[in-house]
Parts: sequence; C-alpha cells; structure tokens
Amino acid sequence: MLTLIATPIGRNDEITLRSLELLKAADVVVCESTKETSKLLKSYEIKAKRYEILDEHSTPEDVKELLALCRDQNVVLVSDCGTPSFCDPGFQLVAACRKEGLKVESSLGASSLMGLLSLSSERIYQFHFRGFIPAETVAREREWQSLKKTKEPIVLMDTPYRLKKMLDECCQHLDDRKILLALNLSQPEECILEGRPTAVRSQLKADKAEFMILVYAKT
Repeated sequence: MLTLIATPIGRNDEITLRSLELLKAADVVVCESTKETSKLLKSYEIKAKRYEILDEHSTPEDVKELLALCRDQNVVLVSDCGTPSFCDPGFQLVAACRKEGLKVESSLGASSLMGLLSLSSERIYQFHFRGFIPAETVAREREWQSLKKTKEPIVLMDTPYRLKKMLDECCQHLDDRKILLALNLSQPEECILEGRPTAVRSQLKADKAEFMILVYAKT
C-alpha cells in the first residue's frame, strides 16, 4: 500500500493530525531527501523505521524496488514540502502501484497551488496550470509566445533563483494582464504582490524566493 502525505510548505504545524499518525505507522518513508524529511519527523518525535529516496535522479529500476516494498509494507510518500507527486518524481511510483493494482491513498494538507488560488482577488472558475517553463532559451521563448495567446488564468512556477527572470519575462510578454505573485507562502517572510507585471517587479525586494505566479484572465 502507498499513501501520499502532504507536508508543510512553511510552518511545521501545517501538517494534519492524520498525516502524523500515518508517518508514525509507516514501515517505509519515501522522500526526496532524508535531510528535510528527518527534520520534520524529529520535530514531532517520530522515528522513521526506514527511509528510501525517490528524486529526479531515480531510475526505473529504483522505482521497481520501491514498488516491491509497496506490495507487502506500509509505505508513505512525501516531498520536501507540499503535496507529493505533483510536479515532482513521485508520480512514477503512483503509476507503478496503480498498474499493479495496489492501493494508493492520499492524506491531504498544504498545497502551494491552492494557497495561491485562494489569494486571488478574482473568482477563478478554471485555469491553465503551466508550472515550470522550459529553461532552454528557444523552447522558453516558444512557450511564452504560446502563453500570450492563452485567455484563461495561468499558473506559473519556477526555481527560486529564476524569480527575477520570470518577472522580467512577464513584463515583456504579459504586461497587458494583471498578475498575483506569492512569495514564500506560509513562511514568516511571506509576501503577496498584485498588479501589472511592471508594477509588481518594481515592488520586488527579494533576489530569490520560493514563488508562484497567477496570471489573471485576459480581458
């Protein structure tokens, strides 16, 4: 059996009571890094029986080994923060378990995506989740040209060190639309900025931060 557990994105006390009980009962904790996950577990005095790694460097053989554990043990899957299997390698294990007919459950909790949408000043009925734009220059420019034609709200994200680059690109390609920038959600230094990209860019003080951007619908 495999259970997906959402972990805090900022404050440790965001985790649910059910998730803590599942972590205590787990035979195996599959995570992106033992450093981050062990810190969380230690803060609640939970001792993992066994850690296994599933990250962007994991191979199909690694996934097969994890699948074997799911057949007869109580396995939980976590990411460094937020909901696992969403924009991270965890989906590979979910797919393998489902193909084998193994039970897969989810313990809900912190989600940066839902946090971003809840901060919207406009009602969101539907949206286009683009996530990470390609880093390669030509592919990235092609993607921006496509996004300019997208009328519904768009959700964008990238690594912290591309924060300024992403905002500069929003100024270049989407300055006719309003955006919502969420920095370091649920952390003490959380910052929410809204307006035209050029206005948001002028207010930005951080060089890098965990961030997500909601581009409002084209009017």
